[in-house]
Amino acid sequence: MVKQWISSTPHNNRRSLLMLFLALFSISVLALLFIETASYSSSTQHHGATKITDPQIPTTAFRSNPLEFIKSKLVLMVSHELSLSGGPLLLMELAFLLRGVGCDVVWITNQKPAQHDDDVVLALENKMLNRGVQVLPAKGEKAVDMALKADLVILNTAVAGKWLDAVLKEKVSEVLPKILWWIHEMRGHYFKMEYVKHLPFVAGAMIDSYVTAEYWKNRTRERLGIKMPETYVVHLGNSKELMEIAENSVAKRDHREHVRQSLGVKNDDLLFAIINSVSRGKGQDLFLRSFHESLQLIQEKKLQVPSLHAVVVGSDMNAQTKFEMELRKFVIEKKIQDRVHFVNKTLAVAPYLASIDVLVQNSQARGECFGRITIEAMAFRLPVLGTAAGGTMEIVVNKTTGLLHPIGKEGVAPLANNIVNLATHAESRLTMGKKGYERVKEMFLEHHMAHRIALVLKEILRKGSHN
Repeated sequence: MVKQWISSTPHNNRRSLLMLFLALFSISVLALLFIETASYSSSTQHHGATKITDPQIPTTAFRSNPLEFIKSKLVLMVSHELSLSGGPLLLMELAFLLRGVGCDVVWITNQKPAQHDDDVVLALENKMLNRGVQVLPAKGEKAVDMALKADLVILNTAVAGKWLDAVLKEKVSEVLPKILWWIHEMRGHYFKMEYVKHLPFVAGAMIDSYVTAEYWKNRTRERLGIKMPETYVVHLGNSKELMEIAENSVAKRDHREHVRQSLGVKNDDLLFAIINSVSRGKGQDLFLRSFHESLQLIQEKKLQVPSLHAVVVGSDMNAQTKFEMELRKFVIEKKIQDRVHFVNKTLAVAPYLASIDVLVQNSQARGECFGRITIEAMAFRLPVLGTAAGGTMEIVVNKTTGLLHPIGKEGVAPLANNIVNLATHAESRLTMGKKGYERVKEMFLEHHMAHRIALVLKEILRKGSHN
């Protein structure tokens, strides 16, 4: 899932929830190993000096595993952290896939939290060990030897680049030709030479969306004066476990009833939800402003619509951040406490996707690199109101699977109008939701992602063997 959070619950409950989540995570990963796969070809696009490759999957299908070719290979994975956030979970998902076809996988976490007994880190490391993934310390001769012996090295996120000089030192040049760099970041502060100075010399980069790939190509050239390696765009996919819930009408109904009861809303109320960790970059403040304006528009025009509610999933009152305090203050000042519901950080978003009517993806600045929550919502047949930025534009088809609005303050009024539009047109909500689900089935499932990643790994291994 696109962001995962630790619920602010007592210690024992946190550990139980975490282990439950990990169990479900394992099921979804195992499912990947037995799904139908497809034959494939690749097409390339040339954008300036950097070659951006899009692995394509034709409709002709046969039964096999696209990752069989990597059997008995040694793969080293280096993550900047080990957490329940998107990047580490995606890398771990790939680690389990490779283990499933007989690949030897070794994991290194470059930076660990100060608290050595951190529940999440320990649980995830144990999970990997139980699945046959070897876990090594980030520094030391073992790490260097493993990097030299590996057939393939995968760096996860731009920040992981700090590991190269700090650990490999004079051995860096020997490892660069077999490195695949998987980048998820969109923010400008990641463009530091200390992170990415070796990026032009690796075998390839893998990025989750075209817009992010173009941004990295242009930004590295203009700001740092370096050139990106061949870059592969690989869209993400929904887990089989999530799809099973999304396609199970009984499970969806149960989740809907339970969540709505906990929120104190009626079955026919309309719920517009934003599901992201609460931060300014995710745009919860602008969403609430738009929601308030939509209520005013409905009142001014005397529109007959069900009761509207806004749900903010990703709150963390324990942290008491300045930004979250601003959100809650706004709600009180506008006297919409009965319409806005803050939900604490949670390990699972499926129950909330089953209970809401519309997802709002309001990420600001350059938007989301991809935004897995968007395709998860579409799997639940939800229309998406998204910012016209980042990977959202590669997922949402405007006026077909959802409605797009500008980023920043300029997007507040358009988003308010879009909220009113969907509130007053039930048929549009249903049609867009259906179209979104069809788009997910066509493009954004696990086996789509697995095939594309297999193509990339095969190419990186070929390059590494030539060097």
